[in-house]
Amino acid sequence: MNSKFDDIRPYTDAEIPSAMSRIAESQMLPLLASYVCPEKPLDEVRQMLLGFKTIKDFQHGIMYHVNEQIIKNSITSFSYGGTEYLEKDKPYLLVSNHRDIMLDASLLQNLFVDLKMETSQITFGANLMMNPLVVDIGKSNKMFRVERPGGSIKDFYKSSLHLSEYIRHAITEQHESVWIAQRNGRTKDGNDQTDQGIIKMFCMSKQEDKIAALSELNILPIAVSYEWESCDILKAIELYESQKVKYIKKPGEDLNSILTGILQPKGRVHFEFCPMITSEELQQYNDCTNNDYHKQVAHLLDERIHKAYRLWPNNYIAHDMLYGQQRFIHEYTKEERAAFEAHLAKLDNYDSDLEILRDLLLGIYANPVCNKERLEKTEK
Repeated sequence: MNSKFDDIRPYTDAEIPSAMSRIAESQMLPLLASYVCPEKPLDEVRQMLLGFKTIKDFQHGIMYHVNEQIIKNSITSFSYGGTEYLEKDKPYLLVSNHRDIMLDASLLQNLFVDLKMETSQITFGANLMMNPLVVDIGKSNKMFRVERPGGSIKDFYKSSLHLSEYIRHAITEQHESVWIAQRNGRTKDGNDQTDQGIIKMFCMSKQEDKIAALSELNILPIAVSYEWESCDILKAIELYESQKVKYIKKPGEDLNSILTGILQPKGRVHFEFCPMITSEELQQYNDCTNNDYHKQVAHLLDERIHKAYRLWPNNYIAHDMLYGQQRFIHEYTKEERAAFEAHLAKLDNYDSDLEILRDLLLGIYANPVCNKERLEKTEK
């Protein structure tokens, strides 16, 4: 392992036994064990942890079952498509729309295990590394640290370059796939848009050749679609408060969002792998300025994700309600509309301008319909 990346990289297999010892001794273990392995005595779970010698042991022995519990308890159907675009031994830069802090990347790993593929490394915001236990679990699960923007421009440039170099190292030298969200932070309004700054960051580690900089990373977009949007009411409230003042996260808010995302019923969840961005596709932007190149590639990713996004009855109901129409009445039943309206009524408990808050929540579900329609018009 290149020691240059020791400050951000995941654990190696050699570091797993000591990490497992720390997790096994954690005061939080009884609570975690009761969720992950409810049928096993605590001592048995502790001994199982102490028996893990590799990352694969931990991922298959614990994390796979964590995700299974989440699917069993909060997801009615878990599906995927587009596997024809995956080559089993090829490492990818997996760029995904981002709706849930933990689940977008975590559930994806179960798909890789089911497909008999290697799991990917996962970007892990420094703001989420809340305590040593979270760090041990995260780094044992192939998660690597990403600094959030802040501080001086010089520091941000240095951390972005470091991240870019690490991602290239993981894919081209370690031959491991990497998952990263299409933007910094979750999509709050349902409008999945790739931040061109992310594309710029990918290019920083090979500035002499912008086409090779991206083609070498095998960028493969993924569209994640939740029937019931993760933390939808919390997101609507954040959007509402952001209209008045700059939104500042409250203490423990990220943890609350993680737990809400895990426990909240999500209905049907679908992952769709999209075609990889090819060198030939990138070549058409060769004469662009760097800034325009980053913008065009971000747009290309958006097109793939919007096209592959799976629309559920809730999306069509929200669009009809938001725009006062009945265009999509054949896409949902009366029962589905009644269930959605009952969910919307939960906003009555909040001391806010109800009409604005309601429109924000409807927008979270309606915007994917707008994006798909916009894409279909441009393709005609």
